[in-house]
Amino acid sequence: MNRTLLATVLLAGALSSHAQQGKVLTAKDYERAERFMIYNTAPLVSGGTIRPNWLPSDRFWYIERTIDGTHFMLADPTKGNVAPAFDHQKLAAALKASTGNEVRSTALPFESIYLSADGRYMSFRTGGKGYNADLQNYSLVPDDNVTIERTGMPRPDAGSEILSPDGKRAAYLKDDNLWVRDVASGKRTQLTTDGVKDFGYATDNAGWSHSDRPVLQWSPDSKKIATFKQDQRNVKDMYLVTTNVGAPVLHQWKYPLPGEEIAMIHRCIIEVDVPKVIMLQVPPDPHRASLSDDISSSGTFDDVNWTADGSQLAFVSTSRDHKQEKVRIADATTGVVREVFEETVPTQYESGWDSINWRYLAKSNEFIWFSERDNWGHLYLYDARTGKLKNQITKGNWVVTRLLKVDEKARVLYFMADGREPGNPYFSHLYRIGFDGKGLTSLTPDVGNHQVAFSPSGKYIVDTYSQPDVAHVVGLRSALTGKLVTPLAKADVSRLKAAGWKPAIPFNVKAADGKTDIYGIMFTPTNLDPSKKYPVVNYIYPGPQGGSIGNWGFSPSRGDHQALAELGFVVVLIEGTSNPLRSKSYHDMSYGNMAENTLPDQIGGIKQLAQKFPYIDLDRVGIWGHSGGGFATATAMFKYPDFYKVGISESGNHDNRNYEDDWGERYIGLLTKDANGVSNYENQANQNLARNLKGKLMLAHGMMDDNVPPYNTLLVVEALEKAGKDYDLVIFPNSAHGYGQYNLYMTRRRWDYFVRHLMGAEPPKEYQLKATK
Repeated sequence: MNRTLLATVLLAGALSSHAQQGKVLTAKDYERAERFMIYNTAPLVSGGTIRPNWLPSDRFWYIERTIDGTHFMLADPTKGNVAPAFDHQKLAAALKASTGNEVRSTALPFESIYLSADGRYMSFRTGGKGYNADLQNYSLVPDDNVTIERTGMPRPDAGSEILSPDGKRAAYLKDDNLWVRDVASGKRTQLTTDGVKDFGYATDNAGWSHSDRPVLQWSPDSKKIATFKQDQRNVKDMYLVTTNVGAPVLHQWKYPLPGEEIAMIHRCIIEVDVPKVIMLQVPPDPHRASLSDDISSSGTFDDVNWTADGSQLAFVSTSRDHKQEKVRIADATTGVVREVFEETVPTQYESGWDSINWRYLAKSNEFIWFSERDNWGHLYLYDARTGKLKNQITKGNWVVTRLLKVDEKARVLYFMADGREPGNPYFSHLYRIGFDGKGLTSLTPDVGNHQVAFSPSGKYIVDTYSQPDVAHVVGLRSALTGKLVTPLAKADVSRLKAAGWKPAIPFNVKAADGKTDIYGIMFTPTNLDPSKKYPVVNYIYPGPQGGSIGNWGFSPSRGDHQALAELGFVVVLIEGTSNPLRSKSYHDMSYGNMAENTLPDQIGGIKQLAQKFPYIDLDRVGIWGHSGGGFATATAMFKYPDFYKVGISESGNHDNRNYEDDWGERYIGLLTKDANGVSNYENQANQNLARNLKGKLMLAHGMMDDNVPPYNTLLVVEALEKAGKDYDLVIFPNSAHGYGQYNLYMTRRRWDYFVRHLMGAEPPKEYQLKATK
């Protein structure tokens, strides 16, 4: 090449680089992106979700929202029809005549109603006044005594109290002891007297979860309470301090770490009418549950089943490392405990994904048990007297995710499962099957991710389904056959599309092993030019208890992914190996090494996408995540610095020796040390890899984070400084794990960082995202 030609080439390259670096994004560009935030897209979707309010004979009313307004509808499953619950125009006219205010029939000024069983009368409140309406002649009678409860919803407990099933008493904590309040009279009764600091009753404390709300479960007859006395006297404390004018306030609570002393629970049953504590005759259990580290993850005391008459309590004890589960039944009067059976696994046991899937069937002396012993999550039937397996109920290369309903009389159960139908293995469907494993029936045949609600009789289901790129459809189905009784609603996204929105792109690629199918979704600019190259942002949440995508149903906005894409990025989310909802071996691929973080799958998947979509620029790949995703992001920047050029790590648990005990002990194993004193957690800590940083890294953390203490991020900061590495840091002085009012600020800082360092452009200065628009 001659000198003139070489000079021309070099000058052209320099000009091209300068042009890219000189690119400026304006406030208008950010405003355009902000149009795709959930607070702007959600109002553009009409209908597609309903909440049934059940009446006798399985009839129900619900609110249908359409572009032209709100409609109260009445569905009758026996007739298979849906019609307006009343004449909206006549009621609007009657209300106008009574109040003197203009009332539109498609915007009746109330959100909830009481409808009589025969549909002839209704009550409602509006403008602070109550009314009774005769739906035969649409006459209104003011009645200030009218109160409308949100029927069809669980009765809320009062703050830190837990109501009894009959609603007459509320249990609460006071001075490390359990009390009850009579709801009608207000009389308060102390149930326990020997609770003391750090050895009290019903304490909600799993390290990251600590509150004044008690952990317990009432018996069905409201006469007994199942709970425990928690011993955390030898558990070390965690400390955080506020930022304020004057002396900071110290926050101190029990927060066990891997390898240290943990909280132990002494199980008990408390009789309420005449207070009496009956300690169960078993050794104390580790503060563990078969589903998670918090024994109150479902809002009540997990892993306990009362019999209908309150005479027995079935429960499951979980070992500290989650490898052993013991099924036990206690006599509620004596506290005598009978061992039923146990299951031991080499890695970690879990009783489901987002719900506990075992049941004690006292009438038939049987147990329904969830196990992954054949590599897939299935249900098994046990004899509760002998502890012997009677039969496997479900089987196949798919996963039971949620046991919803057990019909002991008909010996049939209903459950949600993933992966049985062709296509996306993360789509959930409803099935019914006999206790004997026969008669498996799919009750939600449409392709998509399903959510269901049973009618009071159990004969019908309200089925809502969608896909990431297909909006919600709702129908009423038979719970016996799955046959569609009548359509109920369908989401209208016409206004959303008119605003320029387009759905995310689902895809599947191969995992790092080159064999396993993995799935994800991709966001591209709505004005995508396939002839150009776009930088990639890889959003990551590695689990292992969840994944980057979470719900595989429809949403007009998932976080800020589409908004970020709109600035000129391709945003990629991939569910990698070691994420749940697949086989046991799939979930366990990284057991013992959480630092794997699905990163080989993420990198391989993005490379495969680039082969299919040439507009993906593999020379400009960034990554970000929060919590476990923050951990994974920093790992990516340190272990794969030649692939990931820019990272934003938010609130990461960078060293699991510095995070609550159960997380690491469940997915890595108990902390052990070799002959040199080096633990099995050592080489998974991000600060030990920080010296490898090449690209641009932003770290962010809330300094009052009681979930992942901020010292996790500060360990990485210290290591980067010792290695002489540049980094950026965003601190939220009084914020917890989520950033609260500063979430939009962090979102904008994230946009700016990727625009400046991955796109090579200049963002507008201090753009203000406005969720109130």
